[in-house]
Amino acid sequence: MREVKTDIEIAQNNKMEHIVQIANKLGVSEDDLEMYGKYKAKLPIALIDDKKVNRNNLVLVTALTPTPAGEGKTTVSIGLVEGLNRIGEQAVAVLREPSLGPVFGIKGGAAGGGYSQVVPMEDINLHFTGDFSAIEKANNLLSALIDNNIQSKTRNLGIDPRTIVWKRVMDMNDRALRNITIGLGGTANGIPRQDGFNITPASEVMAILCMAKSFEDLKDRLGNIFVGFTFQKEPIFARDLNAENAMAILLKDAIKPNLVQTLEGNPAIIHGGPFANIAQGTNTILATKMGMSLAKYTVTEAGFGADLGAEKFLNIKCVSGGLKPKAIVLVATIRALRHHGGAKKEEYNTPSVEKVEKGFENLAKHIENMKQFGIKPIVAINSFPTDTEEEVHLVKEMCKTLNVQAVKSEGWEKGGEGTEALAKALVTEVEKGENKFKQLYDWNLPVKEKINTIAQKIYGASEVIYSKKAEKDLKSIAQLKLADLPICMAKTQKSFSDDASLLGRPTNFSVTVREFEYAVGAGFIIPILGNMMRMPGLPATPASEGMTIDNEGVISGLS
Repeated sequence: MREVKTDIEIAQNNKMEHIVQIANKLGVSEDDLEMYGKYKAKLPIALIDDKKVNRNNLVLVTALTPTPAGEGKTTVSIGLVEGLNRIGEQAVAVLREPSLGPVFGIKGGAAGGGYSQVVPMEDINLHFTGDFSAIEKANNLLSALIDNNIQSKTRNLGIDPRTIVWKRVMDMNDRALRNITIGLGGTANGIPRQDGFNITPASEVMAILCMAKSFEDLKDRLGNIFVGFTFQKEPIFARDLNAENAMAILLKDAIKPNLVQTLEGNPAIIHGGPFANIAQGTNTILATKMGMSLAKYTVTEAGFGADLGAEKFLNIKCVSGGLKPKAIVLVATIRALRHHGGAKKEEYNTPSVEKVEKGFENLAKHIENMKQFGIKPIVAINSFPTDTEEEVHLVKEMCKTLNVQAVKSEGWEKGGEGTEALAKALVTEVEKGENKFKQLYDWNLPVKEKINTIAQKIYGASEVIYSKKAEKDLKSIAQLKLADLPICMAKTQKSFSDDASLLGRPTNFSVTVREFEYAVGAGFIIPILGNMMRMPGLPATPASEGMTIDNEGVISGLS
């Protein structure tokens, strides 16, 4: 085993190649790059070739229901790309951009870990190429236009401030901004009203960027953002404020995917970053199609467990973007299986065959769910030093009973060398040609039927209950003619149910739709299950307290 180093130490000791060399591996010339220094670049949308997209091998990496720290989907995704390239297959990783909230909060960054990382790690986890900043500015421009119109005497649309659903955003965990009052201090400072902030990954502008298929489509979607109602109960959209072009101007560079590299010098495209418990949880359609245009294998991931990220990736993104994944890698960890088998947090690293066996029911349900989409997953057992051979063997044997292969993935410790077996298993599965992707539901079904399908088939719920507020919202959905949009469920990532305490594979439970939101621009309806947090708070001891930077600009403590 190598000397144990922190993620940032490994990344800082790595010798990166110039981004021009990385682009050359994808057949992209230097003239096509918009470089941000030596190790980052923007890729022009014109490089997307739909004919090549249709021939590519798209691979989704998802996971079982995670512990709070996550189970390493990004690490496995990057390691898998390293492994595929080591066995002679041209592969590119296509991933989401990290949010500063988790980076400085509790979860850390999203650039992978150990010897399966994308670099430059510090840049990717911090401001990167400014995409999140541009999304913030576009979002908050619309907020400013709304408040300006409310007090306008010349072009007042008659917006009822009580109905405004659009909030400002910032990319930081700050609970004090969840609910605020704006416009105080007299008539010169606007009209007083209640408002609040969401975190940037929860902005509909982020969701729109990730769903857009072209710059023109981006503008149309921005114009379709629902703002609220007038005093006469007429809906108001961003286009009524002539906001879409100005917002698109702010996003003119952010719409272009970002090219970086893995520790082993393989290409990685990173673009967009919506959360999966409140949004669709996947990178941009444009970035995915870019990877599919430039390489033979495109490895991407979707946030949290497969009941959230994968379900939305498959039912929303793939259907909207015309994408057909050839394989799914389902990440499991022994510690998460112990967790679902009843282990307390302090017992996650304590071996227990009994708890792993009991916790397997959670993984089994995710396997069953992926098969409903016409794809038999490969289970990647993301290796941790505290795993025992007995526990790993048990998982492999239990997967066999479900006619699914489980492969140990050691990318965190060994990089591509530790994922060659997983890469070979993946190629074998793809070359069989047996997986035929199919969506779970028809978008044109009634809203409740679509929700029931997800709740019953994916979560295993026995019924769906609707609050009075939700029933009222359904009437607004009908009024706005949004009923044929897909469903983007907002619920806890900690359980199949809407109760975070129900671990494993709960049965005989109901889920409650408390209310609806409608992301008209992004193109989906959002049922809210339980109390969902759109602006997280910092923990008692934020990760930021352990970070330092010296006089040479060398950062420590970032993970």
